[in-house]
Amino acid sequence: MTAPSIVILTGAGISRESGLATFRDADGIWARIRIEDVATPEAFARDPAHVHAFYNARRAQLRDPAVQPNAAHLALAELERRWPGEVLLVTQNVDDLHGRAGSRKLLHMHGELMKARCARCEAVHPWTDDLSTGTPCPACGRAGGMRPHVVWFGEVPLGMDRIGAALDRCGLFLSIGTSGQVHPAAGFVAEVRGRARTVELNLEPSESRSRFDEAIHGPATEVVPRFVRDLLRGA
Repeated sequence: MTAPSIVILTGAGISRESGLATFRDADGIWARIRIEDVATPEAFARDPAHVHAFYNARRAQLRDPAVQPNAAHLALAELERRWPGEVLLVTQNVDDLHGRAGSRKLLHMHGELMKARCARCEAVHPWTDDLSTGTPCPACGRAGGMRPHVVWFGEVPLGMDRIGAALDRCGLFLSIGTSGQVHPAAGFVAEVRGRARTVELNLEPSESRSRFDEAIHGPATEVVPRFVRDLLRGA
């Protein structure tokens, strides 16, 4: 019997136990900071220094030695290594914890905080330091166009064609640590419903809970490793 193709969607909840704040919880980032001020192309055009300061602080947090992949990240990397079928991990997170955990079949649909993009020449570069309006692009040499390589509200997520193809082949869809509020990711479960097994693993029921066949609620570091162990035993 051929192992089903797996598509995994992760959100900020999987990184919470690594010390990173979520966005849409009551105490999340968007409860304290207006999206319109830091996460839109218009905000960057209006006040690039303020936007850079916001992302510089988040990038600095990722450089903190205390912020490390947790048991959920590691379990998904193990699933990728050991699963006899296809696996694609699609993350809404801009942190680098999945990559550090060892995931390689990984697509950052909302971009990556540890990369920077030049709006002038479109070159993308690995980036761990601060950005400013005076930072020159390593490719074209011009200053004033460097921005975080993240997808802001109003921009098109990355890799949608690849994601769509993977969803078409999907036999098992897992949604982990997501709010179920942000589209297009919140609609992925509807695309596979009826032809794939769908499972939500979340701290609490998401906005999309009713669309899933199964739901397992609890801390990601507990429910994800247990689910992966059970899945691999049956492979």
